[in-house]
Amino acid sequence: MRKLAENFGRDIQAGLTELGQASLLFVESLQFTLTGAARQQPVRLSAVMAQAMEMGIRALPIVTVLSLAIGAMVAIQGIYSLGLFGAESKVTLGAALSVSREFAPLITGVLVAGRSGSALAARLGTMKINQEIDALTVMGINPVRFLVAPALLAMLLMLPLLTWFADMVGLFGAGLYITTTLGQSFPAYLSDLQAALKVDDVLHGLGKSAIFAVEITLIGVVNGLGVTGGADGIGRVTTRAVVHGISAIVITDMLFAWLVIQG
Repeated sequence: MRKLAENFGRDIQAGLTELGQASLLFVESLQFTLTGAARQQPVRLSAVMAQAMEMGIRALPIVTVLSLAIGAMVAIQGIYSLGLFGAESKVTLGAALSVSREFAPLITGVLVAGRSGSALAARLGTMKINQEIDALTVMGINPVRFLVAPALLAMLLMLPLLTWFADMVGLFGAGLYITTTLGQSFPAYLSDLQAALKVDDVLHGLGKSAIFAVEITLIGVVNGLGVTGGADGIGRVTTRAVVHGISAIVITDMLFAWLVIQG
């Protein structure tokens, strides 16, 4: 029992240390973004665009496929469930709220965490093992400005845009199934969708995606910088970044939904 308690205490201490490190990295990234130019240490726009291309544009194909499938799945389950009560006509309302408020930001966040969060952890872990980060410091280049801030800004830009795109594709996929199954015309579906979907519903999903963006980036960076060992260490931190990123997204999604409903 004593050993179990000691291990639990060490895990809590390590978790709090990583949380503090992530908070410090976030604050420093914001400082360089807002005041870097005045301090002659600007965050390079080219680096932000390169990260945005990798994190956002190249993720469009898989986001499209998954969003289309999720939209169709929501429509299938919605028609089946509402059919038990003879309320199939209300399926558009359920699909609109489910996709925009929950599924689009959640699925997109999980996808980006597995794709870009792991890549960020692997890249920084490799740089640390090869002592490239130490070399940047010796050269007078702040690693946070050079490595962390561009990734954070790119993620904050691209994840909400990907979520908005996932909204459109998911609702299109839902519409294809609804119109085919219920014999409704697509313009009529769009009219029902416009009546059911409010701006606040879309902003709800986009707001969550911005929080997910910060979590994915900081978790990837902290795990990458905490690498120990060689290739095995990089594999461990990459897996750890994915697990922690997805866990943070799901827990944040639950808390965000609860707070909004309580408010």
